[in-house]
Amino acid sequence: MASIIQTVDVEVPVSTAYNQWTQFESFPHFLSYVQSITQIDDTTNRWNVKIGGVEREFTAHITEQHPDERVAWKSVDEDHAGVVTFHRLSDTETRVTVQLDWKPEGFVETVGAVFGVDDHAVKKDLQKFKEFIESRGAETGAWRGDVG
Repeated sequence: MASIIQTVDVEVPVSTAYNQWTQFESFPHFLSYVQSITQIDDTTNRWNVKIGGVEREFTAHITEQHPDERVAWKSVDEDHAGVVTFHRLSDTETRVTVQLDWKPEGFVETVGAVFGVDDHAVKKDLQKFKEFIESRGAETGAWRGDVG
């Protein structure tokens, strides 16, 4: 399993950052490897990603979600899991931390994980999230339900 931890500080209140992260279908705007996400129900999403030129689809379930604190998920096949946590730094600044665990498949993904390409991609995507949410100043929607 490859493991990645990256953090970014965003200039929005914690509720704004959290609310945006619950809008899974907006992820292609700031996550470069995500082609699309379809929200099936409150806790189930269908992901279509392209990593190293290889397209994959998987279903993920939200395993834990607490407003303004965290969103955790695991894929049905258990080859992918993650958690995003939100930390209030001030009334207008939030630290967003992403932890991903995934199983690289094939030569290209394995080599990429060994050389930290996946880690760099997550760092870059968090920067894109920062630019996305700060340029908007507000979230595109919110789901404030509590799971687990």
